[in-house]
Amino acid sequence: MHFAQPLVLQSGASIADYTLVYETYGELNADRSNAVLICHALNASHHVAGVYADDPRNTGWWDNMVGPGKAVDTNRFFVIGVNNLGSCFGSTGPMDINPETGKPYGADFPVLTVEDWVNAQARLADELGITQFAAVMGGSLGGMQALAWSMQYPDRVRHAVVIASTAKLSAQNIAFNDVARQAILSDPDFHGGDFYAHGVVPKNGLRVARMIGHITYLSNDDM
Repeated sequence: MHFAQPLVLQSGASIADYTLVYETYGELNADRSNAVLICHALNASHHVAGVYADDPRNTGWWDNMVGPGKAVDTNRFFVIGVNNLGSCFGSTGPMDINPETGKPYGADFPVLTVEDWVNAQARLADELGITQFAAVMGGSLGGMQALAWSMQYPDRVRHAVVIASTAKLSAQNIAFNDVARQAILSDPDFHGGDFYAHGVVPKNGLRVARMIGHITYLSNDDM
């Protein structure tokens, strides 16, 4: 879905002419009261469940949870998966063309917060005629979005299902995240964030950052 009206961000910047990619499962009932929003984690997308006819190996990341007769039963609920702004899975992000320059956004793409993603999702819900969700749910970064929904739009959420998530990071988490960022920034292929213009991706730095991330995502017992 395309949105021409600017979305004002927490930073004070705004983004206009953006697109959100989303998938739906099940049927919306007559009074539009059975919608469930599934918010994705850092490395996931709108593809929550099922497979595509032309890509049968690409199974939705929460396929064990969402579908007929499953925990989020699509025989009862109308499930929506939205790809967040800034993602590389279809919604407008740094790889897309900045209409003001005619070049990829790259480093010029605005900084986004969890609150910004929730506001964008609320706009999508408005366009779909959904005034209140039966539930908003997600794990990890998706759980942070579900939590933000309960604070930003409490009258539009009957249930918030927050899984393996938190309202804030500890100082140690923030420090580890900065080490992960530095791994990406120091990759020669990063090019100050304009790597798309050079036809490369800072995959070595990203690989190290992901290793750091996965260690911090687990408790000592899980490790």
